[in-house]
Amino acid sequence: MRLLFLAIVATLALALISLFVGVSDVSLGALFSTSPEDRPMQVLLISRLPRTLAIILSGSAMAVAGLVMQMIVRNRFVEPSTAGTSESASLGFLLATLLVPGWPLMGKMLISAGFALAGTALFLRILRAVPLREVMLVPLVGIMLGGIIGAVTSFIAYRFELLPSLLAWNMGDFSGVLRGRYELLWVGLGCAVLAYVAADRFTVAGMGRDFTTNLGLNYQRVMVLGLIIVSLVSAAVLVTAGSIPFLGLIVPNLVSLMVGDNMRRTVPWVAITGAAFVLACDILGRVIRYPYEIPISVVVGVIGSAVFLYLLLRTRRHA
Repeated sequence: MRLLFLAIVATLALALISLFVGVSDVSLGALFSTSPEDRPMQVLLISRLPRTLAIILSGSAMAVAGLVMQMIVRNRFVEPSTAGTSESASLGFLLATLLVPGWPLMGKMLISAGFALAGTALFLRILRAVPLREVMLVPLVGIMLGGIIGAVTSFIAYRFELLPSLLAWNMGDFSGVLRGRYELLWVGLGCAVLAYVAADRFTVAGMGRDFTTNLGLNYQRVMVLGLIIVSLVSAAVLVTAGSIPFLGLIVPNLVSLMVGDNMRRTVPWVAITGAAFVLACDILGRVIRYPYEIPISVVVGVIGSAVFLYLLLRTRRHA
């Protein structure tokens, strides 16, 4: 409990740093020496504070979604970006933009979540049909499925001249997050809380259908609940900030190495670690080429791929 408290304090410290990093002069001195209508206070309330909240909500929700997916698939190398979920959500958002452009963002997000749910269900159906003898074949199947869905999405975007929009959705970036444009991420927080409430069910489901049924739980309902959580989180993050790769893969694995596999215990750690990791990557992306900014998906992708290789090599050494 003490270590968790220290982790929360460290995350809050990173959030405080995030509020004051940027091109505009938003310092404590500038805030205290100006009125609420002046530029520093306006930048803080309209841009910096919503951006920091969006980073925290996205990081924690995506990390928890990755943990849920790993439990229901029973594979440590699966997350939304390695199971076709993110690509399916992007396809759904593209079709919603084309077919119902006048719908509110919430409606488009629900369509995106529906496609994400269908794509993840298709991934699970393929896994049941393909004999998998190695743990690494599961994410490879997901990556291939995501590649096919991504190719279809790119073709549709090319035909309707929406490739720049598609690139923006796939390139995670918090620089455009303002007040009034991040509130959908609270849906992700609600899904993370729901995952914590149902943590024991997901832990049991991770032991297999027969074991779950013997304990009196409905295995199919637990799976559907997990898929809904993953789909809603993936869609909410996609329509708000874009795709963030590897986040749902590396954070649960690192937490598992520290505190074990009991989901009831690991969900708070995963949420806090995910938020802290994305905050640190976002701050790093803002200061490396200051005053320019590197998109969060690039920073997380570079660091995440290195951690993924470490986890892969570690798994093979301990096999």
